[in-house]
Amino acid sequence: MAGVAPISAEDLRAAVAPTAGWLAGEGEQPPRAVLGAAVKTSARWLAQHVPGRSVEVRVPPFVAVQCIPGPRHTRGTPPNVIETDAATWLRLATGQLTWAGALAEGKVSASGNRADLSEHLPLRPLSSRSSGPHHGQEPSPG
Repeated sequence: MAGVAPISAEDLRAAVAPTAGWLAGEGEQPPRAVLGAAVKTSARWLAQHVPGRSVEVRVPPFVAVQCIPGPRHTRGTPPNVIETDAATWLRLATGQLTWAGALAEGKVSASGNRADLSEHLPLRPLSSRSSGPHHGQEPSPG
């Protein structure tokens, strides 16, 4: 993600925080700009911390990012694509929904042998879990 300022954990949490009530079923859907900021920031944070170009993560209509090390594609539809809606993406990013659960419920479309984000979700700054480091992310001190 050359030319893009790094996203801090604080910026990530601040972007996603306004969606918490809605994701928990306790409020109305946030305005499109708020929802878009949460989705874009969280997807870009993933791409920043798990860099690569072998998997494309799509959350239409808000963002598409490439991540995961491995063979890259240069033209046409990539061989490894993950696509989901904004609510599912944010629930995955925050740990309210597991990768396996999302796949089983048909909430995520994942094609290709590298199209698996289970190692990388939930995003550490958004997770209440503190057991062990996630791949590509710094371990907790202590």
